[in-house]
Amino acid sequence: MTQAQALQKKMQKGGLLDASRTHKDEAFEHAQELGMTAFSVECDRARSRSAVLRAIVKAIDYPEFFGSDLDALYDCLCDTVLDQKGGLFLWFHNLHSGDPALADDAQAIVSVCEDVAEFARNNGRCFAFAVEHAGKHPDPEPGVAPTPYSGGEAE
Repeated sequence: MTQAQALQKKMQKGGLLDASRTHKDEAFEHAQELGMTAFSVECDRARSRSAVLRAIVKAIDYPEFFGSDLDALYDCLCDTVLDQKGGLFLWFHNLHSGDPALADDAQAIVSVCEDVAEFARNNGRCFAFAVEHAGKHPDPEPGVAPTPYSGGEAE
């Protein structure tokens, strides 16, 4: 079995994929071949659970009333999985799981995603995800405000 076939088989099975063993573009290509809807969750500037949840909301285009807790994340992801004929794939780009302020929350978000994968399997659907882990956020430079999550200029 080639590496590409192995990746497709893992995506069909669902659950967590090893992001260190594949490239994001390759994963998206395989998701498309499988008929899965794929989203990239840009987590690089997220420094808290609520910021990661906002990144998910932005990536999947959930309504603003989504909520900011893990139960709401689970519910919305399960609904999205059921709405997608071919399945759902999420790529968490630069989730700073090595950041002390985010380490426990990153684990909790991965756990929710694992629960969604199980829900998908139990309902004849597919949900796969990959987490591109990043270490700790760099320390802020003295006198320079960090870039706000929205990407706009700090006031």
